[in-house]
Amino acid sequence: MEPRWETLAPGCRVQVTKEHSFNTDTLLLADFSRPNPGESCADFGTGCGAIPLLWAARGKPGAVRAIELQKEAAALAAASVQASGLSGVITVLQGDVRQIKSFLPHESLDLVACNPPYQAAGTGLLSPSPARALARVGSTLSLEELGRSAKFALRYGGRLCVCLRVQRLAQAILAFGQMGLEPKRLRLVQQRLDKAPYLFLLECRKGGKPGLEMQPALLLEHPAGTPSPELLGIYGDYRTT
Repeated sequence: MEPRWETLAPGCRVQVTKEHSFNTDTLLLADFSRPNPGESCADFGTGCGAIPLLWAARGKPGAVRAIELQKEAAALAAASVQASGLSGVITVLQGDVRQIKSFLPHESLDLVACNPPYQAAGTGLLSPSPARALARVGSTLSLEELGRSAKFALRYGGRLCVCLRVQRLAQAILAFGQMGLEPKRLRLVQQRLDKAPYLFLLECRKGGKPGLEMQPALLLEHPAGTPSPELLGIYGDYRTT
């Protein structure tokens, strides 16, 4: 299928395909992990590059690296960066974040974001699409491997932000804590008040002291099924073209 363009913000577009796209989870993580002005940051497993593009379109980060394992997705991200006039801010790197030492300096980042594979290796049903299966199953990136790479790349006090299914919350806290990435901020995501949380957003800090801030749940819909005001704010200028 031919790539198509979607608008993220004024002057900022992202190129997507059926195999390499983004969804509401992507927008939630981009908002939760929004960098402070001037911070050096990276998106591990960037896919089509939506998170780095949103960071740059809605803030003033320093150097941004968009790292992606799959060549097709990395090419889409690079085309989007160029089309949005952000080549001076975002650098797309095609490679495996498990080999982070080969293409990022030690302790060079203030922030890492990652929307890791939702399924642990050996669990759940595999997608018939090889590209989707690679992105969704942890055989390509376990939480322990993510924590190890983030620890290498982050400065002392740097932050790792992730979005995952709630079933993996205990595993994530344990894996990241063992790497010296202390969980500091947690937010559960619910479709509606009458539904159990299905996602969590977690921020961990390298070298942080124990103490976890539990933020109010993020509700995506009113009882009638219409988007909540907060979700509309997170969507911001995004619209499908």
